[in-house]
Amino acid sequence: MNQFADPVVTTEQGRVRGLRQGGITTFLNIPYAAPPRGADRFAEPRPHAPWDGVRDATVPGPNAPQSERRLGDLDMSPYFGAGWSRGADYLTVDVRAPADADGGLPVMVFVHGGGFVAGSTRSALYDGSAFARDGVVLVTLNYRLGAVGFLDIPGAPANRGLLDVVAALRWVRENIAVFGGDPDNVTLFGQSAGATVVGGVLATPEAAGLLRRAIVQSGSGLGAFTTEQAARVTAAAARALGIEPHLDAFAAVPDARLVEVASALAGTDLQTATHHDPLLGLSPFSLVVDTQPADSVAAGLGADVDLLVGTNTEEGNLYLVPVGAHTTSTSAHVDAVAERAHGDPARLVATYRGSRPGASFSELRSAVMGDALFGAGSRALADAHAGRRRAATYRYEFAWRSHALGGELGAAHAVELPFVFDLTQLPGLHGPHALLGPDRPPADLAPRMHRAWVRFAATGDPGWSPYTTERRATMRIDADWTLVDDPRGRELGAWTRA
Repeated sequence: MNQFADPVVTTEQGRVRGLRQGGITTFLNIPYAAPPRGADRFAEPRPHAPWDGVRDATVPGPNAPQSERRLGDLDMSPYFGAGWSRGADYLTVDVRAPADADGGLPVMVFVHGGGFVAGSTRSALYDGSAFARDGVVLVTLNYRLGAVGFLDIPGAPANRGLLDVVAALRWVRENIAVFGGDPDNVTLFGQSAGATVVGGVLATPEAAGLLRRAIVQSGSGLGAFTTEQAARVTAAAARALGIEPHLDAFAAVPDARLVEVASALAGTDLQTATHHDPLLGLSPFSLVVDTQPADSVAAGLGADVDLLVGTNTEEGNLYLVPVGAHTTSTSAHVDAVAERAHGDPARLVATYRGSRPGASFSELRSAVMGDALFGAGSRALADAHAGRRRAATYRYEFAWRSHALGGELGAAHAVELPFVFDLTQLPGLHGPHALLGPDRPPADLAPRMHRAWVRFAATGDPGWSPYTTERRATMRIDADWTLVDDPRGRELGAWTRA
C-alpha cells in the first residue's frame, strides 16, 4: 500500500476507501459476512455480496444488537461504548495498518468482551493505532451477541457468535495481504467473553490453519455451558417471550425484543447434577459445548498455535467494588460464592483462608469469584496447551492496582486493556470513577506491555520464559516485572476438576 496514494484497497468483495492520519491508514466497517436478517440471524454466517464502486470505509458502522451497559459507580463507557448503533450490516471489521505497509506484517485480530451481550469495535479502548504504529496490521471485529449469537436453539447452529469470529478469520486469510499483513502470521486475541471465544476457536477444527498464535486475556477454558445448561436458558427465554422454544418462533421475534428479554435471563439457575454455572449467574450466555475448550485443547486441538494466557490479580473486584458489595462482604458471602462454584466449597474456602492469613471477607470473596470466573479456567487452558508440547505456551498475571473508587478497584477485570492497546492517555480512563483511577500509572508500563504483545505476535515469544506443566513460569506485570513460578498454585490447584 503506497503511503502517497489514496488509501483505497481491493478486497475479494470490492474496493474500500479508508483514512490516512499520522502515518496510519484506517478502514472502518468492512463487511466480512452477510447481514444477519430475519431467520438468517440464527444461521451460519454467509459470504457478503460483492459491491460495485468504492465502499466508504471512513466512518463507523452499526454494531450487534445490545442494551446499554452500566456497572455501578464505575464508568465503563470506554469499554462498552455507547450501546447499540442500529443497522443490519454489522458483521464487519475495522483495519488499522501502517501507511507504508508493503506486505508481510504480523496481523492481530481482536475479539472484544462484554459478557457475550455487549461491546463492539466502536469502543474507545479498541483503537488499534498503537499496533499499526508499531508495525502490526490490527483487525477488530463485531460478532453476534446475546440470543442471536449464543442462545442454543434446536434447529440452529450453536455458538453463532464464535462462527462469526471464524468467518472473520477466513476474511483475514483472503484479504489481509492487500492491507500489508501476512495471512500466515495471524494472532487471534481477546479479553473476557472475547477471550473465552478465542479459547473456543482454538478448540474448533474448522479454524485450523487460520491462526498461528492466540492470546487469552481473562477468559476461561472451562467457561462453556453444557447443552443441558443452555437448554434451561432457551426455555427461560421462550417463557419470557411467550413463544415455543423452536427456531421459527425465535426467528419471528425482532432484535429489540430479544435484547430486552436478555436482561431478564441473568441469574437463571444453571446448576445441574454434574456441572456448576461457570459464569456464576453474571451472564445467561456463553459458548455451548459438552467438552470444555481446555479438554479439547488437551486432546490436541490448537496444539500448533502459540498461546499466551493470563489473568489479573484481583479479577473479582470488578463485580463487587462498583456496586458496593466489596466492603460489605461477610463470611456467608464467601461461602455462598464457593457453594455456587465448587463441588467441595468448605475445602475450597479453607484453602483460600490458609493461603491468605489475615485476608478480609471482601478479599476472600473477590479471590474465589475471580478464580471461578477466570483463574481456574485460564490455568486449565494453559496446562492443557503446555501438555501437548508442540507450540509454545506463555503465562502472565497483571498486578498493577487502579486506585479508582476510593482505591478499592485494584487489579480488577479489564484493567489491563488500556496497557495492551497503549491507550492509558485516554481522558475517559482517568478520574475517581474511571477504570484507571485518579493516579497516573507508571510511564513505561503501557509501552512495555504493548511491546510484549507485539513481540509475541511477530515472533511467538513475548520476552520471558515459556510456561510448562513442570514449572508454570508466569510473568507478573506491575511497575516491576517479575517472573515467578506457579503463582497461587495452591489456590488454583484446588479447582482441579471441582
